[in-house]
Amino acid sequence: MSTLESARRHLKAHPTALDAALAAGVLVCMVAASLVDPHGKHGVNWVLRTPDILSLVLMVLGAAALVFRRRAPMRVLGITGTLSVVEFITGDPRAPVAMSAVVALYTVAASTDRSTTWRVGLLTMTVLTGAAMLAGPLPWYTQENLAVFAWTGMAAAGGDAVRSRRDFVQAIRERAEKAERTREEEARRRVAEERLRIARDLHDVVAHHIALVNVQAGVAAHVMDKRPDQAKEALSHVREASRSALNELRATVGLLRQSDDPEAPTEPAPGLDRLDELVGTFRSAGLHVEVARADHGTSLPAAVDLAAYRVIQEALTNVQKHAGTAAKAEVSVVRVGPNIEITVLDNGSGDDDGPVSGGGHGLLGMRERVTALRGTLTTGPRYGGGFRVHAILPVKTRTAPAKDPV
Repeated sequence: MSTLESARRHLKAHPTALDAALAAGVLVCMVAASLVDPHGKHGVNWVLRTPDILSLVLMVLGAAALVFRRRAPMRVLGITGTLSVVEFITGDPRAPVAMSAVVALYTVAASTDRSTTWRVGLLTMTVLTGAAMLAGPLPWYTQENLAVFAWTGMAAAGGDAVRSRRDFVQAIRERAEKAERTREEEARRRVAEERLRIARDLHDVVAHHIALVNVQAGVAAHVMDKRPDQAKEALSHVREASRSALNELRATVGLLRQSDDPEAPTEPAPGLDRLDELVGTFRSAGLHVEVARADHGTSLPAAVDLAAYRVIQEALTNVQKHAGTAAKAEVSVVRVGPNIEITVLDNGSGDDDGPVSGGGHGLLGMRERVTALRGTLTTGPRYGGGFRVHAILPVKTRTAPAKDPV
């Protein structure tokens, strides 16, 4: 069994050798069939007879042409078909040269499309069958002439069936490979999406709390000698902001744990229900913030609730960092039809060029959050000074398709 398997693999690796072996087999079959007299007195006569020299030459040429059947199937079919017609006209009795044309027709059908197979197959059957019926000493209705029609038809049908099965198997293989590539691309996309989401959360947490710690630490350093009570209060705010930062960092980093890890945090993500607590941290840092809400107790999906919270957090952090010490901020949360609108305004003089030119990722993170929920975000300077952040978030979310990071 191993010897046959190795021989089969060798022939598949060397198609020319396989075609040469096939040609030799066809030649042997044609010569053997030419030794049989199908019209003896008592039926088929198995007595040895010698074929004509021309018939032997035609059989050898037809078999030799089959060696090149893969390289030029149409030409080989033309050559073998012509040799078969010559044999039908001159052979008496006829030799089975048409066997080489049958193999050539099968090769054409197996290597071309169906329409070509139909055209070439009908032409070959018509020419060979017509030549067999019209030429030679035998009546047109004899069994040998009808056999030519049957064998050429079976060759075309068999080759077309082999080609169809090969194309079907190839299509299945390509679909499987495409599905595998799609799964890998989807996995990479999800990993990139999760990485960006965690990066945004880390940025929001760190930027907000570190900004507060920086402000309170500066206040404590400034009043340490003259007003130690106020310095103590500022350091208390620093400790509270640091504790909040650690808790949120722990919750965010905990997302990287396995889902079955019992130590993974289960604390819900922050939302607008914690808006007063968020604003209080900025007020304790010296920022004057006014809040106006007209959302009428709207219950938001978790993703929208978190995005609204993060937009306000990042906008107020930018006010704290860029708008100046005397800045005032206004936060409004309004339900407008199917959307909830978040607006953060400040009247800061702008000790620096503002968040637009800061080169950070705050505005980019806000825009990514809002866009992922099919919302819109507009930011820019206000007429007369200050900065404006306006986000429109749909109450019913439809997550936008994520783009692969550039």
